[in-house]
Amino acid sequence: MANPLRKTMVYLGLADEEYDDYQQPAAPVAPTPVVHQQQPAPTRAAVTPLRRSTPARQAGHHEMNEILTVHPRQYKDARVIAENFREGIPVIMNLSQMTEPDARRLIDFASGLAEGLYGKIERVTNKVFLLSPQHVAVSGDAAEDEADIDAAFFGQ
Repeated sequence: MANPLRKTMVYLGLADEEYDDYQQPAAPVAPTPVVHQQQPAPTRAAVTPLRRSTPARQAGHHEMNEILTVHPRQYKDARVIAENFREGIPVIMNLSQMTEPDARRLIDFASGLAEGLYGKIERVTNKVFLLSPQHVAVSGDAAEDEADIDAAFFGQ
């Protein structure tokens, strides 16, 4: 028992004295053959859609037959806007019934939503905005300058 660490372990009761010396096995042990078991192929779980598509939405993005108009009163109404915009439905937001801080938050959210899904957000009037998906082309009078519109929502 020349190892001081081993002596300390025996003193603390973490090792036994009778097993101090390492004993060589008497005969070499033959290696046991390794048996490879085939594991079953990973299976994929069935995906259940959270929302079923209506026949109008299954028609494809090339046919536009629906525009949603929303009059949000609180910021939590952003969920309805996002769900419909993700489906490819253009959304008109009338923010006249919202407080100015909530309206700013909703515009920021809608701008991020439009940018993330490659759509556009356009101001129609002072408190009305149009969210148009990527596949929808919006045409109108482009002569009106951005400076003519009251920028109360975007002012910093």
